[in-house]
Amino acid sequence: MLKMTSVRIALIAALLAAAAACHKTPKIEPVAPTAEAAPPPVTPPPPAPPSPAERLPVPPEPVREEAVRSTSLDDLNRNSPLKPAFFALDSAEIDPTAKSVLDGNAALLRQNSSWVVTIEGHCDERGTAEYNLALGERRAGAALAYLVSLGIPASRLKTVSYGKEFPFDPGHNDSAWANNRRAHFVITAK
Repeated sequence: MLKMTSVRIALIAALLAAAAACHKTPKIEPVAPTAEAAPPPVTPPPPAPPSPAERLPVPPEPVREEAVRSTSLDDLNRNSPLKPAFFALDSAEIDPTAKSVLDGNAALLRQNSSWVVTIEGHCDERGTAEYNLALGERRAGAALAYLVSLGIPASRLKTVSYGKEFPFDPGHNDSAWANNRRAHFVITAK
């Protein structure tokens, strides 16, 4: 569900950009040349894309179990209060930013003690399918182990690796790859 929404948003953004590029600009009459030509204006470089940590709200808003009971699992996962934990290239090590995200997820899991969660391990598109499946499994396992260390019962957590098969960001650049190296949380029972 989250993938479909992300794909739709990316498609809409691409269509809007294409429409904006096709927009005709008004014709500008040339100015008579002067004795001394002015240097062309300097355009500042575009801002760098936000890092995965900057895109995440910290700390997460508390979600009360009573409010969740009336919500379907699809709706709950579509607007999931559980945030993904991102990983460095070729790593399953939980860095301080990922720890902060997992701490917030653990708090939500404590508040919603009936939730059962599948932790999905994801990778970017680089590397073989076999390598990325193994790395995705290590990422999901690392997130599970950290949550268990915070007191979340292992019986409420499952893992699966999708490797590079379900990218969150379909791009083929550093920013997209950073978005795809993650442990994603799906609530499977409430």
